[in-house]
Amino acid sequence: MCKFNKPQIPANATADERRAIYFDALYSLDMKDKVEKRENLSYLSWANAWAEFKRAYPSATYRIVKDPITNLPYFADERTGIMVYTEVTVDDITHEMWLPVMNTSNKAMKLEPYTYKVYDKFKKEYVERTVEAASMFDINKTIMRCLVKNLAMFGLGLYIYAGEDIPEKIVAEDNTNQQESISEQPKRTRKSRTIQQPVQDKYSGIRIALQQCKTQDSLMELYKQHQNEVTGNTEIKALFTERKLQLNQAV
Repeated sequence: MCKFNKPQIPANATADERRAIYFDALYSLDMKDKVEKRENLSYLSWANAWAEFKRAYPSATYRIVKDPITNLPYFADERTGIMVYTEVTVDDITHEMWLPVMNTSNKAMKLEPYTYKVYDKFKKEYVERTVEAASMFDINKTIMRCLVKNLAMFGLGLYIYAGEDIPEKIVAEDNTNQQESISEQPKRTRKSRTIQQPVQDKYSGIRIALQQCKTQDSLMELYKQHQNEVTGNTEIKALFTERKLQLNQAV
């Protein structure tokens, strides 16, 4: 059973050097004995993540950001959906993280149910699908997943997110009928992978999210949500630029 062991810190180490050493120690921590499995998926639960993080940083605190208007732990927009935010503070350094509330098909959930159309290759026509309204269970689950992602900003389990920022199964819409989304590529179905499986396309998650952007406004909203990942990453920037050009040509 692997537990965090405090690294040796040189006596003359600066605060930044100390944080870098702790980041490397957390990043290299083998968490496979803390990984839980559901439906052939591997993920790090919030309880295990927080326990290991507190061993590294006993004074660490976290905060669930609330909407100042409603005092609820989420921000809802009728057009784009529901977003949750968390903040983790260690040694006067605070990292924030955000995560949209989504269903198992990677569709944004809202306060009210809504429909969208997908193309049925067998029927050769568009059929309607419904995204159910988000419940407090969906919001609570997303908040705790957001906290785990937030801890990864300090190094803990960061490798889990190397391939995609949300390590959760993206279910193809009714695989038996091989239905495809209007905005998605012809071949979408893929095998669920665990942490130990090789990454086929480390940007598959952002590619799908980009294809779901139908307007420049939705593209900008997605950019804001993932600005930290985009900054300094020329490959992701190129994907955003490509989608922007596609939307311009479609006008």
